[in-house]
Amino acid sequence: MEQSFINELKTIVGEQYTLTDRESLAVYGYDSTPELESRPGVVLLPGSPPEVARIMALCHGAGISVTPRGSGTNLSGGSLSGGGVVVQTSRMNRIVEVDEENLTATVEPGVITSALHREVEGRGLFYPPDPGSMNISTMGGNVAENSGGLRGLKYGVTADYVMGLTTVLADGELLRTGGKAVKDVAGYSLNPLLVSSEGTLGFFTAITVKLIPKPRAKITMLAHFPELNQAALAVSAIIAAKVIPATLEFLDKVTIKCVEDYSHVGLPLDVDAVLLIEVDGHPAVVAEEAASVEEICKRHRCSFFQTAKDADEALKLATARRTALSALARLKPTTILEDATVPRSCIAPMLQVIQETARKYNLTIGTFGHAGDGNLHPTCLTDERDKDEIARAHAAFDEIFDAAIAMGGTITGEHGVGLAKKRYLPRLVGESGIKVMRGIKNAFDPKGILNPGKVF
Repeated sequence: MEQSFINELKTIVGEQYTLTDRESLAVYGYDSTPELESRPGVVLLPGSPPEVARIMALCHGAGISVTPRGSGTNLSGGSLSGGGVVVQTSRMNRIVEVDEENLTATVEPGVITSALHREVEGRGLFYPPDPGSMNISTMGGNVAENSGGLRGLKYGVTADYVMGLTTVLADGELLRTGGKAVKDVAGYSLNPLLVSSEGTLGFFTAITVKLIPKPRAKITMLAHFPELNQAALAVSAIIAAKVIPATLEFLDKVTIKCVEDYSHVGLPLDVDAVLLIEVDGHPAVVAEEAASVEEICKRHRCSFFQTAKDADEALKLATARRTALSALARLKPTTILEDATVPRSCIAPMLQVIQETARKYNLTIGTFGHAGDGNLHPTCLTDERDKDEIARAHAAFDEIFDAAIAMGGTITGEHGVGLAKKRYLPRLVGESGIKVMRGIKNAFDPKGILNPGKVF
């Protein structure tokens, strides 16, 4: 990248917020995706939307690529840049407004997800999306990837809460979509298109999300299952009984052992699976639903059923689940975390496929995830320096994704396509799907400078 161009960028954000040193570029050459490294030419930390617009206009004129980046928790290589400009959002971290009358919050893209949770819950309100990385991930990244989380079964994902966006387009122009109006059918619905676009269509500078009243009560439960299949069947039975828990999480034996070794919360080491279940809402309804969940789990040969005695114990159990990836990652140098997703009725056969595939390729795969919405996280513990094992891991995931697609599922429920999964996308959407998506990309970004190489 020419020094003269970097100097022009410095006039926009200042020298302090223009990073070109070798160490910084090395740090920004990674996100949370294993096996991928791609160093940018320069990293910028703008402090305002006008600075973002000026950066985009300058890069558009010069034909230089731009990759938006939040906290780098991306799991599909979506925040990596091959020699271009990385625009990092940590300075744009204001909660602009919490509108209690309209039940909305407006934030800048660098706001940490859990910071928004704390702010609105202090006012008796609730923003449900809670990705596992919520204490690190940013709202801009959540919108770009359409993040889910533990509460997705009952409350949905990020797209279900985005009401309005201010987006800087590839040429520096501003696009405002949606707003605080509950109903708006004027023209094409662009918000859902921009959500989950993985930084390839625009750069979000303001995000307005819907809030709901905070649930009045919740009960957290943990069910132990000697047989993996019975845990999977219990999940389907709970949903079939028309009980929709806020959280219905699954951990297999490999994951249980790693989490217990890491967090020491008293998880059982002599079972094949546990379910972490949380029901919330009106106190009377919560009590009734908790009783139904317990009865269903026991009917499916649950060996032990635990109800958290207080808020501290409930938090301890939920936190243990959130540490699953960190706990697994301690075992081997490389952790390949995937998110094959299937219809809920296919959880049991999908878990069987994962186990059989792990045995076939002689791999250690721990599986956890959002069982209530079919979003499983088979996690291969490997070492990228062992080329034979890495090849077997990729072959295993080829079979796992093919099985998910055959069951009517998808290659990603939360993590996005990015770099890591783009070779699988044509298997899912076909040539016509790719053609339509490319047409949308070309309409928004005809020069192809926004996060190039991702998705397609």
